[in-house]
Amino acid sequence: MPKMLSVAIITRNEAANLPRTLASVRWAGEIVVVDSGSTDATLEIARDAGVRVFEESWKGFAAQKNSAIAHTTGDWILSLDADEEVSPELALEIQSLLGGEPAFGAYRIPRLNHFLGEPLRHGGYWPDPKLRLFRRGAARFAERPVHETMQADGPVGQLKGQLIHRCYPTLSEYIEHMNRYSSIAAEALEAQGRAGGSWLWLIWNALLNPAATFLYNYVFRMGFLDRRAGLLQHVNHSFYIHWKFVKAWRLAEEKRSADR
Repeated sequence: MPKMLSVAIITRNEAANLPRTLASVRWAGEIVVVDSGSTDATLEIARDAGVRVFEESWKGFAAQKNSAIAHTTGDWILSLDADEEVSPELALEIQSLLGGEPAFGAYRIPRLNHFLGEPLRHGGYWPDPKLRLFRRGAARFAERPVHETMQADGPVGQLKGQLIHRCYPTLSEYIEHMNRYSSIAAEALEAQGRAGGSWLWLIWNALLNPAATFLYNYVFRMGFLDRRAGLLQHVNHSFYIHWKFVKAWRLAEEKRSADR
């Protein structure tokens, strides 16, 4: 007997992405959108598409996604970001899987990331497997400030069809996003006591670590094969690492000054 699939999505000002995402899962039994204060046409797009819409204050990425999952009613759940699409191949694979008896309670899905409109197939960005499809109660997002990950209670299977992740269509959006994420990550480092105060700590994490990351991903993991998009992605990702640790260092310095 086929299992009902629910799709869970969180949104905030995703009018540019949401129509593609909703169109890619129109075949699902239920779609739930949890919005946190959109000021564009996101809510109108979701309601016009006939999905179940909930408006909630922002609680953090993991908590918000777990809230969207809690609103679903299906036997199985597919958690999507608003800038992700289910490829036709993945849609058929999921429908076939849920039409039988799945061997696992949760499945990872390969994700093809796009940067400035170009796919990234090298440099550690492919296949970028994400645990997103799971039986109700078999998985949930672990509470983390950024880069939230899903944890399953048992063994996890692997699907072949891909999610299409259309992230960062412009460089300005990417820089704004990384600036915001680096601030959140810096606060987490400082709160965990991992923001060192020595010059040696700062030199390693703010200078050598970003350079080593670029060399590893762009050269040894062949990020250069993604041409111009690959170069810009890896250069700017290294800047993100630099920002994260410099911001953490400044937060720790400010805290130490306040305690004196």
